[in-house]
Amino acid sequence: MPHKQKIRVRIAPSPTGTLHLGTARTALFNYLFAKKNGGDFILRIEDTDLARSDRKYEKDILENLEWLGLKWDEEPCRQSERKEIYQKYIKKLFDSGQVFWCGCSKEELEEEKKGQMERKESPRHTCQKKTKEGEGIIRFHCPDKKIFFDDMIKGRVEFDCGLLGDIGIARDEKTPLYNLAVVIDDIEMKISHVIRGEDHISNTPKQMLLLEAFGAIPPRYAHIPLTMGPDKAKLSKRHGATAIEDYKKMGYLPKALTNFMAFLGWHPGSEKEIFSLEELAREFSMEKMNKSNAIFDIEKLNWFNGQYIRQMDLDELTKKCLPYLKEAGLIRGLPPLRGQPPSYLKKVIALERERLKKLSEIGELTEFFFLDKLDYAPELLIWKKLSLKEVKNNLEILEKVLSKTDKFDQKSLQDTITPLTEKYGVGDLLWPLRVAITGRKASPGPYEVMEVLGKERVLERIKEAIEKIKEYV
Repeated sequence: MPHKQKIRVRIAPSPTGTLHLGTARTALFNYLFAKKNGGDFILRIEDTDLARSDRKYEKDILENLEWLGLKWDEEPCRQSERKEIYQKYIKKLFDSGQVFWCGCSKEELEEEKKGQMERKESPRHTCQKKTKEGEGIIRFHCPDKKIFFDDMIKGRVEFDCGLLGDIGIARDEKTPLYNLAVVIDDIEMKISHVIRGEDHISNTPKQMLLLEAFGAIPPRYAHIPLTMGPDKAKLSKRHGATAIEDYKKMGYLPKALTNFMAFLGWHPGSEKEIFSLEELAREFSMEKMNKSNAIFDIEKLNWFNGQYIRQMDLDELTKKCLPYLKEAGLIRGLPPLRGQPPSYLKKVIALERERLKKLSEIGELTEFFFLDKLDYAPELLIWKKLSLKEVKNNLEILEKVLSKTDKFDQKSLQDTITPLTEKYGVGDLLWPLRVAITGRKASPGPYEVMEVLGKERVLERIKEAIEKIKEYV
């Protein structure tokens, strides 16, 4: 009985920019496939383009993959450190006579391509200028035959290799170009499955021919449909943030992002939507991958993030909100305001967590809890057809009643004010009360806000509202 190859997959980002959401999504599907099948998830840094590669981008990629929980199983390797390996494989190709030095200039290549386009032919290079060693680039002559593979998502895919021409594979004996470097690394790392975006599908026949040239068995391929913007165009910066680091800074949680990204191309076949990374790995299968492109929906991401925010332990959520409150200039430390205890901050966060979609919103949502004075127009206090004079009278009634109230919890406040609303009208009393204590049209309920603010500050704000109105009545 033949030995079954261990499943080994890889994510191979280039450190020429920050970790893109599309790359992170591909990494996630590789990770899930590996974990579901007891395999290895390998990280490979494709940094052969030294002019554009930067260690700061590599750092961003590593840190954000780890932040998402996508931890690799072996020490990451860098292509720039593997030149001796590449040299050995390139020599094999020369020894077999399958590659040659091509001295065609850039201008000659452009002229050739232009002619083919005019004749409505597929652009391909057929070298007419083979040169001696070290001049030009190294090319591989593709045989004139058909090649096919069974894609795990797309099914049978077939190519006519005769349309590929002579493909560039290396700058010199130690520096492979993309397709050759990928093939050599996949052989050396014993990669069993290549799971990547469908924009790489045109590279597959070239890589399969090179694998064949080395006498290697091709891995199984799975080409994932792309993530598109709402306008059905490929996801880009014009659709909003594309870097994982940007989503982190905006206050999206890693669990929400991985859950959201999993649904960009995969579906569990049930109504369940909230999955931990471990649950996703248990449920994942290639058979449940979509064949059509995924549409990026920011509102759906916000929904996922809101769900995880509401599940979070309040102490942890409060800790995560602190940097955003400090950045907004609302707190400098604890206690945050007027000698309030640390529990004050937790009460504020607890009150707003139901409306919180991302952590960066916390400053805007809770600002009124931290200000000494609220800035709003007196007209905001008016409910429907009430006059400012009537608003002033209603606020004076509330001030009088609340000043005599000993218990300032939600239930006691509601018990105190409800009889007044039956007499004067719910909106006539509660609307100006809400505006007086928050300065806003929309906020959590006035009873909940009053309990957090406390009696002293509630009465202060009601008095300030009355003073605002006095200038106009």
